Amino acid sequence: MRNFINFSIAGSLMTMIFLGVVNYTTSPQTMWFVYPCLLLLFWPITLFYMAKKLYKQYSIVCSALIITFLIVENYIYAPDHLWFIYAIYPIIWWPILMYLDEKAKTLKTALIGCASTIIYYSILNMIVSPQYPWAIYPAFLVIWWPLALYHAQRKTFVAFSVTATILISIFFITVNVVSSPSVIWAIYPIFVTLWWPLSMYFYVYKRKMYHASFMKRM
Repeated sequence: MRNFINFSIAGSLMTMIFLGVVNYTTSPQTMWFVYPCLLLLFWPITLFYMAKKLYKQYSIVCSALIITFLIVENYIYAPDHLWFIYAIYPIIWWPILMYLDEKAKTLKTALIGCASTIIYYSILNMIVSPQYPWAIYPAFLVIWWPLALYHAQRKTFVAFSVTATILISIFFITVNVVSSPSVIWAIYPIFVTLWWPLSMYFYVYKRKMYHASFMKRM
C-alpha cells in the first residue's frame, strides 16, 4: 500500500505541474487548473487515510480542504459577496456525523440537524437577502431526514406517504404564494402527489384482504 501512496503522490504532483504549465501557456488570464488539482489532492489523501482506517480524521482533512478552497475561491473572484457561507454548512456536518458514530442514526440527531439547518439558513436569509424567503428550499429538503427516519424505524410506510404528501403540498402552496401568487399552479403537483398515499393504502388493503381470504381457505 505504501508504494501505491507514493505513486499517487508522484502522479498527483506531476499532473498538477503539467496542468499548471498548460494553463499558464494557453490561458493565463484564467486559473482553471486549480479545480482538477483539488480533485488530484484527494487521490493520495484518500489512499493514506483509507489504508490506516482513519475514517474520522479523513472526514476532517477533506472537509477542511474543501472549505479552504471555497474561501480562497470566494476571496479571489467575488470578495464582495461571501457566498462560501452557504456551502460550508453541509460540509461541516460530514465530520460531525462521522464522530457521532451510531448516534448519527438516531432520531434525536436527525431532529437536531434538521432544526439547526433551518435556523442557520433562515438567519442567512434574513441577514443577506431578506427580499425573498429562499430558506424554504433547504428547509423542505432537510425535513425529510427526521421524517423518513421516524417512519422507517416504526415501519409505518402508509403513514409516511400521508405525512410526506402533506409536507409536499404545504411546500408547493408556500412556493406558489411567495413566488407567483397571481397564478395558482400548486394544485398540479399536489394532485400528482396524492396518488402516493392512495396507492400505498390500496396496496396494503388488498394485501390484507388476500391474506384473510387465504387463511379462510386454509
